[in-house]
Amino acid sequence: MRVTQILVDFIRSESFGGIFLAISTVMALIIANSPLQHYYHHFFEISFGFQFDTYFIGMSIHHWVNDVLMSFFFLLVGLEIKREMLFGELNSFSKSAFPAIAALGGMIIPGVIYYALNIGTPSSHGFGIPMATDIAFALGVMLMLGKRIPIALKVFLVTLAVVDDLGAIVVIALFYGGTINTIWLFASAIVLIALILCNSIGIKHLSVYLGLGLLLWLFVHSSGIHATISAVLLAFCIPVRAKQDLQSFKKKLGGWVLHGKKNQDQNDSILLDTYSLEFIHEIQQNAKDTQNPLLRLEHFLQPWSAYFIMPFFAFANAGVSIASDFNFNIDHIFLGIFLGLVVGKPIGIFVFTFLCEKLGIAKRPDGISWLYIIGAGMLAGIGFTMSLFVSELAFDSQVAKELAKVTILCASLASCIIGVIFLLISGKVQK
Repeated sequence: MRVTQILVDFIRSESFGGIFLAISTVMALIIANSPLQHYYHHFFEISFGFQFDTYFIGMSIHHWVNDVLMSFFFLLVGLEIKREMLFGELNSFSKSAFPAIAALGGMIIPGVIYYALNIGTPSSHGFGIPMATDIAFALGVMLMLGKRIPIALKVFLVTLAVVDDLGAIVVIALFYGGTINTIWLFASAIVLIALILCNSIGIKHLSVYLGLGLLLWLFVHSSGIHATISAVLLAFCIPVRAKQDLQSFKKKLGGWVLHGKKNQDQNDSILLDTYSLEFIHEIQQNAKDTQNPLLRLEHFLQPWSAYFIMPFFAFANAGVSIASDFNFNIDHIFLGIFLGLVVGKPIGIFVFTFLCEKLGIAKRPDGISWLYIIGAGMLAGIGFTMSLFVSELAFDSQVAKELAKVTILCASLASCIIGVIFLLISGKVQK
């Protein structure tokens, strides 16, 4: 029984999401380089949708994963960013400036390194690949280090990764869309205005927002902008305030307790009567109305994202068949991504934060040394999920996509190993 409880606690822990992501990646690589590789690639090319006479509405399973499932992931990311901006580490300039500037440095320097190495080549458009940080992997590694590193460093890295995600969303919206269709873009704007109006007039039903969000996804997808951006826009329109406040619920709860004491002896039957069922339903509905809609949706999406969407995305995208004639010399994709993530991330984060403190823009959090900042920068080089996602958008050539994916995996693994060793050594030096 104790072993079962330990296993359940481990699966529920934040670090398990990163571990499950890693397992899915390894499985994809093994299958893609085994006799089953044909079935693996064929499965994700299968079209899935609805057939109406000669008209088909749908897409390949690979596109369902990257365009539809990842929209839910981006919805979760948007909700987390909004929560941090309102209540968390991004709700004031003093709190957000230092990690935000760190994230900016961790995006600009890797992007510049990649672009400088590939300028003038067809691969230069992949500059967004090394700019991203995978929050699940990076946080998972930090949590596994436990008490060897200060809590303040974990908060710094999480905040940095949240800002990094916001930056990645902006980069995708600006540089990785298709040809813009103004009619669909105008239709998207109308739906977005409707969502904003729903929020401003106090509509709290999530079903209304999700219904309009589906329309927004369809219109944005048709407009030429990547559809996942619609999920982020939807997230920023989800209301924060609940239908009723906690004090109102407590007053009603007191009334229900008194009512229950008066009627506790009136009905001892196992089967509840209609009145009792309605009474229970009223309590459940009021409890639901007291919950924050944003947090309710975030808590619902969190396990789906950690245990299904991200691992399935990794399984669908990390399966690269590495043959003996695999070409590592397409322009400077390998060097650009590898150096961008492994070298550019820690340099960018350290240089920008160092200048930030010396210029008096923001103060370094208490208990975090410059060695810890460099170590966190190394872990930020774990690009993985976002980097894989951008690589799918950046290149038209399948060969270039596969090279980018292999490089992302190599660079993320190297960043993880180097970062862990550096942080462990730094911890001993601090002591």
